[in-house]
Amino acid sequence: MANILHINCSPVGPRSESYKLSERIVALLLKREPTATITGRFLGSGTIPHIDAEYAAALGAAEASSAEKRLEGSFSLSEELVQELEIADYVVIGTPMHNFTVPSTLKAWIDHVARVRRTFTIGRQGKVASLRDRPVFVAVASGGRYSSGPARQPDFLTPYLNAVLGMIGLCDVTFFSIEGTALSPETVAVIRAETERKLEAHFSSLSSPSPDELAKQRRLGELLDDGLKLTFPASDPVAPFIEEQLTSHRGR
Repeated sequence: MANILHINCSPVGPRSESYKLSERIVALLLKREPTATITGRFLGSGTIPHIDAEYAAALGAAEASSAEKRLEGSFSLSEELVQELEIADYVVIGTPMHNFTVPSTLKAWIDHVARVRRTFTIGRQGKVASLRDRPVFVAVASGGRYSSGPARQPDFLTPYLNAVLGMIGLCDVTFFSIEGTALSPETVAVIRAETERKLEAHFSSLSSPSPDELAKQRRLGELLDDGLKLTFPASDPVAPFIEEQLTSHRGR
């Protein structure tokens, strides 16, 4: 059974365009995975605090502190959020664009899940992701336009999310947007219709994974989320597939 992690970041809640768009994405995923379970995280009201001093100090430390080992303070919530992410087969993020980038509520979530020695490691060649990849869908709403047009505003949200999610292993990221929510209702209605066409086209082009493929993906996920430990016997029929994927993962 698949699991969908649904994260919403707008302080406006269900009335926001990003919330509605993310709900539509979840509905399309449920068409593909009708038995999927949904884990919801509403961040819009600031339910996730900023990281504490112990956590901040750990980000630049070469070894784990006692608070990190015992999962004290911010580490406790971080572990809860990371585990939600690990069991998810799909991640859907609904977020507004605030001042050209992600809102502080989403940044607080990112700071908790992008954790050294947990979701990424640091070696001689830099940071190495520790999580397995999975589809991530980002539903963005912005008052102005950032993808095209003469009044196009800067976009630091898209490259930032691609970079920080990729750092922990989430590289399969797809963005959908409702741009120009501050424009006239008639214009916004046209924008919504265009986004709906893009959604339908994207999800209709996806094929449902076979039972064999699902088994391989779950087996791979268990290995990657367990620290990339090769514990399967050589006789395992999915061993060559997993070895290939692990080699690719290490090379990122």
